[in-house]
Amino acid sequence: MNTNHEVMHDEGVPIKSWTRGVPFEEEAKKQLKNIASMPFIHKWVAVMPDVHLGKGATVGSVIPTVGAVIPAAVGVDIGCGMMAVKTSLTAEQLPDNLFALRSAIEQAVPHGRSAKLRGRRDKGAWNDPPADVTAGWSQLDTTFSMLQDKHPVLKNTNNINHLGTLGTGNHFIEICLDEHNAVWVMLHSGSRGVGNRIGTHFIELAKKEMERWHIQLPDKDLAYLPEGTEHFNDYVEAVDWAQNFAQINREVMMNRVLQALQTTLKLPFEARMEAVNCHHNYVSREHHYDKNVIVTRKGAVRAQAGEMGIIPGSMGARSFIVRGLGNAESFCSCSHGAGRVMSRTEAKKRVSLADHIAATEGVECRKDTDVIDESPAAYKPIDQVMEAQKDLVEIVYTLKQVVCVKG
Repeated sequence: MNTNHEVMHDEGVPIKSWTRGVPFEEEAKKQLKNIASMPFIHKWVAVMPDVHLGKGATVGSVIPTVGAVIPAAVGVDIGCGMMAVKTSLTAEQLPDNLFALRSAIEQAVPHGRSAKLRGRRDKGAWNDPPADVTAGWSQLDTTFSMLQDKHPVLKNTNNINHLGTLGTGNHFIEICLDEHNAVWVMLHSGSRGVGNRIGTHFIELAKKEMERWHIQLPDKDLAYLPEGTEHFNDYVEAVDWAQNFAQINREVMMNRVLQALQTTLKLPFEARMEAVNCHHNYVSREHHYDKNVIVTRKGAVRAQAGEMGIIPGSMGARSFIVRGLGNAESFCSCSHGAGRVMSRTEAKKRVSLADHIAATEGVECRKDTDVIDESPAAYKPIDQVMEAQKDLVEIVYTLKQVVCVKG
């Protein structure tokens, strides 16, 4: 297989990056060098073309470890990922004006977040979870009760009230068309408030452990939990639960969006003709280079040979359904999207509303100042990202959104 990556070597293990032709900031390189200097990294750190600065670990990195896990390298949106479903509908069956469809999706799935005001319900959470949400929660509640008993900080969280809800930021629901004019539903979300609390809690526990053992780190956010300790076992259990929550969360939302599509179009159609549901912030036990390792993917998708994945673009850009090529040097991984080139604050300063409206032409979506930080200009060009990882995945479908719902 032809290699398409570059190698950096400072202190510690090598850093192999699939970033040819893609912007890659110096701060992220420094962050990667810090990760590579940790004593338990297996072989090297793999870097995806959507890489950018994160907290502790860069977004777009694949970190294989032996005997330890770094909670901040997973982050706080545990299990965040994508789901896409192909339908039997075609572009010609969609109405010319898609506003009613967007409105129906927005009514079916709670999204966004209300400011905390006394007596005011958060619009992004359920007040009284419906039957499909409680059914999904029934697959999660037993283990969650056990987690709460061990870690009471998890009790007062938005757990069932966030199941089947979208959230904010870069999370979205889209109606897309592929190159054959087939209609797809695609969405992006994770483990919501409860996953955030799990991540934050264990990051703090890991930091306290580092202080207790007087371990010096290149970055305090690289605090780790050694395998065999109580906190390690609890963290792995909690992460596994949050990943299950995230997967069920996407399933519940998908069913609701498909129902909204049915109600709006009043046409019979088949769904799930092809479906993908994949994480891109998570921990997995895998076997690489003759060793059983813990692989942390922060903003990366597993891409084993033949495995299907989703690489979304930004609000106005194309997205891709891909098939993994099983590239061992990337630990069988690929990017999780385009990757940011501007922080949210920077995007709000630099991207005008007129720019955002022009960039999202032809897409039924919000075109107001509150979503400018998600405008296409804030992200790397998705075509460059795909070119840089052509030895990691092959493109199966190319999708272009016609409706986009943001929180």
